[in-house]
Amino acid sequence: MTGLDRTTSATTAQPAAPSAARPAAPAQPSPRATPTLIVTSAATAVTLMTYTAPMVTLPDIAGALHTSVSAQAWLLNGTPLGLAALLLVAGSLADDYGRRRIFLAGTVALGVTTALGALTTSTWLFTLARIAQGAASAAILASSLGLLVHAFPSPRGRQHATGVWGAFVSGGIAVGPLLAGAMPNWRTAYGILGAAALVVAALGTRTLTESRAPRGGRPDLAGAVTFGLALVSLVAALTLGRDGWLRPSVGGLLAATVALIAAFVLVERRTRTPMIDLGLLRHRPFLASSAGGLFTGFAVIGLFSFLPALLQQSLGLSAMDTAWLFLLWSGLSFGVALQARRLAGRVSPRHQLALGFSLHAAGVLTMLGALDAGSWTRLLPGFIVSGIGSGLLNAALPLLAVESVPAARAAMGSGAQQTFRYIGSCAGVALTIALVTSTRSLAHGADLAIAVSAGLAVVAVASVVVLRERG
Repeated sequence: MTGLDRTTSATTAQPAAPSAARPAAPAQPSPRATPTLIVTSAATAVTLMTYTAPMVTLPDIAGALHTSVSAQAWLLNGTPLGLAALLLVAGSLADDYGRRRIFLAGTVALGVTTALGALTTSTWLFTLARIAQGAASAAILASSLGLLVHAFPSPRGRQHATGVWGAFVSGGIAVGPLLAGAMPNWRTAYGILGAAALVVAALGTRTLTESRAPRGGRPDLAGAVTFGLALVSLVAALTLGRDGWLRPSVGGLLAATVALIAAFVLVERRTRTPMIDLGLLRHRPFLASSAGGLFTGFAVIGLFSFLPALLQQSLGLSAMDTAWLFLLWSGLSFGVALQARRLAGRVSPRHQLALGFSLHAAGVLTMLGALDAGSWTRLLPGFIVSGIGSGLLNAALPLLAVESVPAARAAMGSGAQQTFRYIGSCAGVALTIALVTSTRSLAHGADLAIAVSAGLAVVAVASVVVLRERG
């Protein structure tokens, strides 16, 4: 019996129907299961392409918008900030008001906000556009897995669907930088991505069927506001910490973060329809899912989000050269995630996470000293090993997300895990930039950031191993 089966039976037990004694027929995919998988995977790929496009064009964007080095964290962190702030509420809205409805609203909003991002002329306008893209992306990602669980009700069907979906997470990460690097400028890339999101929205109106699991009550707006403000405060503290961690402004922001998180917990305990059921924090599979998402963002995404810009600044690579090098990591991640679904039934998602984090730590440690030596070829083994590890992470995380909560709350489970993933991403990007720019040279700062990333991955391995489900 899976964690999902146990959770469902413990939380949604109902009187047996008269026919319960007869063997249950195997759950069959819905007639539109395959189109649902295609559309949700395509939307997810576009979402991740939008997310990763600035990675190789960050120097050009910063130059066009006159962005200082310390403020570049905001250019990268806008989208994950919007994602982290709204994924939980988006998951709850999708379950309550319709996953198809929230998905289509998200794809349309992503198209519009991405196109508007191409027209911005200042750092703060671009950051606001990126935050809006993150909010739209939250609606897409949180509702996608809910749609897939409804379309593929059997455990085997879920394993297949979430494996393909996870592979397209890696695929979007791989293609985004290539598209951005191949375009004449970053504004053109944003225009194309905006149009692609609108095309997916049009396809979704024809292929998706509605599903929901209403709980009644109102959306948890107070929880969304306190949680979002806590994230903004945390990211601001990590960004300003580059210029001195003991400054009163940094301490005040960190104190505000703690106070806002406490307020969020209080709101969640008192509201009738919370964004997240705090009782799940006593459920080990849910904690393992959340820890996996958090450390994926903190250790993996945080480092690899800034690494392409760092390679351009320290080794003199072009945006396109960096994109091709980055493809070695992200392309392997896509291929491994696509094939990792074959491990379902033989290797648990939790063990896949442990292996994935171990490979990331081993891979990035081989990169130490490469920038100081001025050699991009020394990075290749690290990109390969870490790319394989990233693929295992992207395959295991969505399956663990839907298995760690009752099936009726799949969108909430997905939103919760991805919230932790993008909290980690926001913090990881800000920390990476702070570490890289805190020493006498970019090369030495890069080695420090790499060592911290590897250390965080080792902590992640210990976390997911300790959080094994009790027999």
